[in-house]
Amino acid sequence: MAAYRPGVLMGNWKEDMCLEEERVRDFIQKRERGELLTQKINRLNDNLFKKVKLSVSTNGFVCFGDTVMLLSPSKEPSGWRDVEACGELTLAVNLEEVSIYSPVSLRSPCAVSAISTTGPVGRNTFCILSVDGGSVGEPVKFGQKFGLGTTGGFSHPMFYLGSDHRTFMRFAKKTHLQQVFLTDEPSYLTCWQANFLDPQMRLEYEGIPVPANCKLIITHCHTNRSLAVPRNFWGRSYFGREYEVICHTYLDSHRAEEDKNYWVIVTGNPGDDGGAMHNRPEPQPGGTGRNVS
Repeated sequence: MAAYRPGVLMGNWKEDMCLEEERVRDFIQKRERGELLTQKINRLNDNLFKKVKLSVSTNGFVCFGDTVMLLSPSKEPSGWRDVEACGELTLAVNLEEVSIYSPVSLRSPCAVSAISTTGPVGRNTFCILSVDGGSVGEPVKFGQKFGLGTTGGFSHPMFYLGSDHRTFMRFAKKTHLQQVFLTDEPSYLTCWQANFLDPQMRLEYEGIPVPANCKLIITHCHTNRSLAVPRNFWGRSYFGREYEVICHTYLDSHRAEEDKNYWVIVTGNPGDDGGAMHNRPEPQPGGTGRNVS
């Protein structure tokens, strides 16, 4: 019998070697299929977080075919306990619903949320769609039906923002009110309309083009309830807080919508820097309209 030497293998060396070879083969197979975590993160960045160029409004109105963001304006800090919930929020695809296997895809119906990212990216930009025969480039009018479709980053060509009456089986997770979702089939559930902010002037503005980058009310045509962000119902994801978006009309003592129902349809900045109009710096007296450090 040979004496023990440092080169003699001890223990379950054969099993350990086979397990290591199996791990290497598994790694190579996952890399070829694009299932490694780093590859999934890169796909997310290339799709949902890729910068999107918003449409520039040449006439000051929102038009069919425009790529826009739906922004919930900032609130007064005095009225909210949580200061973080007071900032600007944009409507976006809920990342919990996203399958990160190649290609990036959504499951219908898919939830939406409001996020603090106010820069235009794949997950928070939408296209204004015509549902009554309006042509691309024609202004959207107050009281006119329109659709909202996702702009990119998904294997399916487009998903549509929709809502439906609350039932015992279908409601928003946190508020238990009427839910808002994305679906892959356009229907009467995916029709919306813009209403003038002041309810006393709403009839007078019926049929007038909708101005871009101004506060307004977005109402679901089928249920006649308005798009809202309560801001006190939220969940935490890997990318920060995501606030629940619902369809519910919040009315004050004067029967006017509260600021939870306020929205701004944001278009692109025509300047050289691009971006969105709500991020455009205010012009300074005697200056060129740009921030000067």
